[in-house]
Amino acid sequence: MQGRILDYDSPMISTAVRQEVLNRLRAAESEHHAKVLLAIESGSRAWGFASPNSDYDARFIYIHPPEWYLSVGLEEKRDVIEYPIVDDMDINGWDLRKALRLFAKSNPGFVEWIQSPVVYERAGTFHERALELLPLVYSVESGIYHYRSMAKTNYRGYLQAEQVPIKKYFYVLRPLLSVRWLEHYQTPAPIEFQRLLEFAKGEEGLGAAIDDLLAVKRESPEMGLSPQIAPIQRFVETELERLEHINPVRNDRTDVEPLLSDLFRAVLKETWG
Repeated sequence: MQGRILDYDSPMISTAVRQEVLNRLRAAESEHHAKVLLAIESGSRAWGFASPNSDYDARFIYIHPPEWYLSVGLEEKRDVIEYPIVDDMDINGWDLRKALRLFAKSNPGFVEWIQSPVVYERAGTFHERALELLPLVYSVESGIYHYRSMAKTNYRGYLQAEQVPIKKYFYVLRPLLSVRWLEHYQTPAPIEFQRLLEFAKGEEGLGAAIDDLLAVKRESPEMGLSPQIAPIQRFVETELERLEHINPVRNDRTDVEPLLSDLFRAVLKETWG
């Protein structure tokens, strides 16, 4: 197995936090007799709008030795590693086989994990190969329906009161702008919120309102409240109405199972020999 690559470039994560995450990953490997292939930060710290007291959402993909998979009881085995939140650190991971089965369905969690700009560590060639397969595996249609549903759920649950949670504006804006990215580029939307803001241009007052809200979000407690913000509210409601009437074009995909099975076997051999 190739050596681990550690990434320390992001100012969003301190060296002390990174080291603690790595310590916990080594403990997980020892406890579960597995090896971590990729560990990243997800959630608001990766999206680019964390509050001062946001949790650290470390996620990882791991692989067991070959004999673990050669079992008549494979489907009954637990394929996730989860730990309780301790010291604002939420750390859990997926077994590689589970992750690739979800990848085949364009699972938004997996797709965002492999695109995270904050990588704690990676080992071998899994990350590189997964990114190479992303354009072949990803369903734009599924992505549009997912982000539309996410925006609708958060809008209905949080953004119709006089005082709304600041963070929930971002939980609606990010998916709505992601849909616009998918419609325009027909490729997976990036995880970084800043990159999506090109699709806020041309909407009256929206860009300035988002910039102001970002500044507040980065200085406010996780559940800070705000009165409704008219330009954002208008955009959200108009966009949700538009998306109720769209029929995304289904992109033609090759049979992805052989591609992902080849990846699984290659990473298994690379990791354990």
